[in-house]
Amino acid sequence: MSSGKGGNNKRRPFKNRDRNESQWSEGYSGGGKKRAEKPRYDKNRGIIYDRPKWTPVKAPLEPLPILECPLCGKPIRDLAMAVSDKDSQQPAHFDCVTEQIAQGEILEKGDTITYIGRGRFGIVHFSNPQNTKKFTIKKILEWEDKDNRAEWRKTVADHYSVT
Repeated sequence: MSSGKGGNNKRRPFKNRDRNESQWSEGYSGGGKKRAEKPRYDKNRGIIYDRPKWTPVKAPLEPLPILECPLCGKPIRDLAMAVSDKDSQQPAHFDCVTEQIAQGEILEKGDTITYIGRGRFGIVHFSNPQNTKKFTIKKILEWEDKDNRAEWRKTVADHYSVT
């Protein structure tokens, strides 16, 4: 005889076990011990040890210095987004650098100046400006020296990576 819902109706009924509520609230793990009390065992040494407690590293309290852009003279508020100036190696606004490159290069229709990574900019041509997936790099401009990292970048890296 079928129940109309399909499947096997010969399932065993669920058996209620006599468990008191205190076992579940104390972290019952089936073996009678709490999980928190289970010691760690090092297989290589054959000893039981306590896991050391992790303490987070405190971030530096002093803020990053506010430097001026050598191209426009305005303060740089987000030093992590700055780019080194080609001549003075001082931090400069990203937009100021792209404007300086645009003034020195001849751009055709569909060309843009784009940061392509590792301190390099490129003149990128998009045949269809709405579709930015297809492009060609016309020219690569080495802007930052990849071998010598600027001193101000070290202070930014030390500020953000404290571990």
